[in-house]
Amino acid sequence: MFLFLKPRSERPPVDQIILRLQKSLGSIPGIAAVLTPSPVLQISVGATSQTQGQYAYTISGIVPDDVYSMADQLMEKLRQFKGFASVRSDYYHDTPNLKIDINRDRAATYGVSTSAIQSLLRNAYSQNYVYLIKEPDDQYQVILEVKDKERAHPDDLDDLYVRSSTSGNFSASGSGGGTIATTTGNMSSLVPMRVVTSTKEVIGPQAVNHLNQFTSVTFNFNLLPDVAIGDATKFIEDAFAQIHPQHPTVQGIFQGETLVFQQLFRSLPLLLLAAIFVMYVILGILYESYVHPFTVLFPAIVPAVVGGLATLYLFHSVLSLYSVIGLFLLLGIVKKNGIMVVDFALQRIDEGWDLRSAIHEASMERFRPIMMTTLAALMGAIPIALGFGQDAASRRPLGLVIVGGLIFSQLITLFVTPVIYLWLEWFQEHVLDKVPFLRSAHTHHEGEPARGEMRPEPAGVH
Repeated sequence: MFLFLKPRSERPPVDQIILRLQKSLGSIPGIAAVLTPSPVLQISVGATSQTQGQYAYTISGIVPDDVYSMADQLMEKLRQFKGFASVRSDYYHDTPNLKIDINRDRAATYGVSTSAIQSLLRNAYSQNYVYLIKEPDDQYQVILEVKDKERAHPDDLDDLYVRSSTSGNFSASGSGGGTIATTTGNMSSLVPMRVVTSTKEVIGPQAVNHLNQFTSVTFNFNLLPDVAIGDATKFIEDAFAQIHPQHPTVQGIFQGETLVFQQLFRSLPLLLLAAIFVMYVILGILYESYVHPFTVLFPAIVPAVVGGLATLYLFHSVLSLYSVIGLFLLLGIVKKNGIMVVDFALQRIDEGWDLRSAIHEASMERFRPIMMTTLAALMGAIPIALGFGQDAASRRPLGLVIVGGLIFSQLITLFVTPVIYLWLEWFQEHVLDKVPFLRSAHTHHEGEPARGEMRPEPAGVH
C-alpha cells in the first residue's frame, strides 16, 4: 500500500508522520505494519530489501536453535537503543506448523523415494511455477497447486498420493487388512501420503529463512531523525559481541543500505587517495611540474573537506551516502580556483614576470572568474541545502556539504594559494632543480631572465 502525502508546507515531516501512524497501527491486534518512506536510491544487498526497513542486520548459523535463541536475546538488546524509530525481525516463533516426518523404511517398502515426497509437497502447496504460456499479445504463468479449500486443514494431507517407482510384483496391506497399493512389472502405483508419513501440529517459526544456505534471522530497523547510522551500527555490533560467546556458531552481518554504507566508508580513504593521485598526475602533466599540483590541490581540497564536514555538524546533519557524494563533487569543483590562479601565473612567468608580480597579477585578474564560477555552483546547491522538493531530507546533506565547502574553501584559497605558490617555487628552485630529472619547465632563477624576458641593455646603448 502506498500513501501519497500532501506538500511539505501542509504537513509535518515524514518521520513524524511515520511515528504517529506506527503507534496507531501497533495497537491493532494481529497487524504488523511497516511504514517506510520511498527511498530515492533503491538498494537491496544480500537477503533483504528496504520494504521492511531502511537498514537491516542478519544473523545466521548452522544450528537453527542457536540462531533463534540468539535472535530473541538480540531483539531484547536492540529495544534498549533509543535511536530506533522501529525495529522488527522476520522471526515469528509462535506460528502453528504442521511437522511431517517421513517413515523411510515404509517408503522404501512401497518404492517411494524421499525426493518424490518432497516434490509432491512442493507442487501441492508452494505455488510452483511449472510452465509459461506465450500468446501473441501476452504471456501467462502456469502455477501448479491444489485448490484452496483442499489445503485449509491438516487432514487434507491424507488426500494426496505419491507415485512409487518400484518394478516387480508386490502387494502391500494396511493395518485393517485391505490392500493399499499393488505393483506389477514396471507399472508404478499411487501410495497415500498417510502411509509413508506421519504428521504433528507444533508451534514454530512462520518461515525458515536462509542466508548462504544457513538458517538466518534478519532484523529490520529505521532511525529517528538526527540519529547517525554509525551510532546504530556500533550499538548493534556491541550487543552482538556480548551475546556471541553463548552461541559461537552464529555470525552476524549488515545488509541493505547499512552494508553499502560500511563498505563505502571502509574504502573511502582509498578512494579519496586515488582521486587525489589522479588529479595530481593530470595537473603535473599539465604544468610540467612536481610541486604545482600541490599548489592547486592543498589550498582547495583541505579547506573544502573541513568546511563541508563542519557544515554538517553545525546543521545537525549526518554523514550519509548523499553527503559522501557531495564530498566527491566538492573535490572537483573547488580545485578550479587554484587552476585558474596557477595557470595564469605560469603564463606571466613565461612572459618574463618575476614570481611575486606574477602570482599577484594572477590573483587579481582571476578573482572575478573565480567568484563567478563559485557563485554559479552555490546557486545550484543552495536549493538542495534548503530542502526544496520531494524527499528533500535525504538530499539535504549533499547540498550542505557543497555549500559549506565552497564558502570555506573560497575564503581560504584566495589568501593561501599565493603563499603556497611562492613557497613551493622557492622549494623547486633551491632543492628540486638541483636534480635534472625533477627540474621544472617554468622555473625562473634569480639573476637570470625568464623565458621570453629580454636582458637589460648596457648603459649608453640606444
